[in-house]
Amino acid sequence: MKNFSNFTDYSRKEDLHFESKAVHGALGHDPFSGAVSMPIYQTSTFRHRALFDSTGFDYSRLSNPTRLELERTMAILEEGVEGFAFTSGQAANMAVFTLLNPGDEVLLSDDIYGGTFRIGNDIFTRYGASFTYIDMCDLTLLENSFHENTKMVYLETPTNPMMKVADIAAIARMAHEHGCLLVVDNTLMSPYFQKPITLGADIVVHSATKFICGHNDVLAGIVVVNSDELATFMHGQIKTHGNQLAPMDSWLLLRGIKTLPVRMERHAENAMKVARWLRAQEKVKKIFYVGFEDHPGHEIMKKQCSGFGAMISINVDSFETVKKILRRVDLVMFAESLGGTETLITYPRTQTHESLTEENRQRLGITDSFLRLSIGLEHADDIIADLDQAINGEP
Repeated sequence: MKNFSNFTDYSRKEDLHFESKAVHGALGHDPFSGAVSMPIYQTSTFRHRALFDSTGFDYSRLSNPTRLELERTMAILEEGVEGFAFTSGQAANMAVFTLLNPGDEVLLSDDIYGGTFRIGNDIFTRYGASFTYIDMCDLTLLENSFHENTKMVYLETPTNPMMKVADIAAIARMAHEHGCLLVVDNTLMSPYFQKPITLGADIVVHSATKFICGHNDVLAGIVVVNSDELATFMHGQIKTHGNQLAPMDSWLLLRGIKTLPVRMERHAENAMKVARWLRAQEKVKKIFYVGFEDHPGHEIMKKQCSGFGAMISINVDSFETVKKILRRVDLVMFAESLGGTETLITYPRTQTHESLTEENRQRLGITDSFLRLSIGLEHADDIIADLDQAINGEP
């Protein structure tokens, strides 16, 4: 019997397209049985044949065949050195921030996911790290924000929920000139539309609960690193903290990844149609969508991404309209999260960004008339029809 962990990752072949890599993953099948679908290795431990004669697996906290296939697949898709699967996006971020030492500073996007803000301000500040939030679209501001103790730059692009776009390659050069790591949250784009490591990022994180899973049925996080040194650190982190993803959840993510390319194309196609319709509505006063040519980050998106994604944020004319929309939507569901097959509408002020102070929400534009949509895979006409009756129908 061959050692599972020594099998070649044939999907790293340069002649394979992203779609083929997503379908076949790292191994493409179970090397033990030939099963086309990687089995769920629901076991905590592994039998050794003799002393110093192992299959390559010892204990599932350290490594598990199902999780390893997911981790290798994500490393291939993100074009990184190694991947790691965690119990949630928050767990993935927690693991990344354990790279910090007391006294270290992190520069972050000012429009950051509320959970990431909470990790910094509520947890790691207690251990002596500091967190500075700036507009990553302003490269001059960023350049002037580095200090001797700055060790990491952490950005979302596009940001959630204001859809700000940062130039990953330019920020990577700047971060490395100052001896800092660049971490990019790639949740909103997925590796299908954006590959931060190829643009210079050191670490990519995902809330894999979102587009990587794609079906609103798993909580998971992914970290992909660009060096053996970072990989060694992450192995030690996951071994010690025990925050690894379970085999069943790993298998569900592997299944979701197989359809990632076709899902992302449909998400983006639908989002463009919905965004154009929303823009024509009298009660929609402002729309935040990176696919429009007049979006401030549109040209950067075209440079570093192959698509515009599924996310749209809007300002409507009043809080009364917000309440009406959230009460009347039917096909579109009022729920947290994003990236699934279903179209979801979210009220960031009290959901995803409730951890921010009211002053910061107002400064960013997360007001009481602000809504965020994750456009799903339904027929675009049906999504629009439901939004039409919710926005324009009788109270």
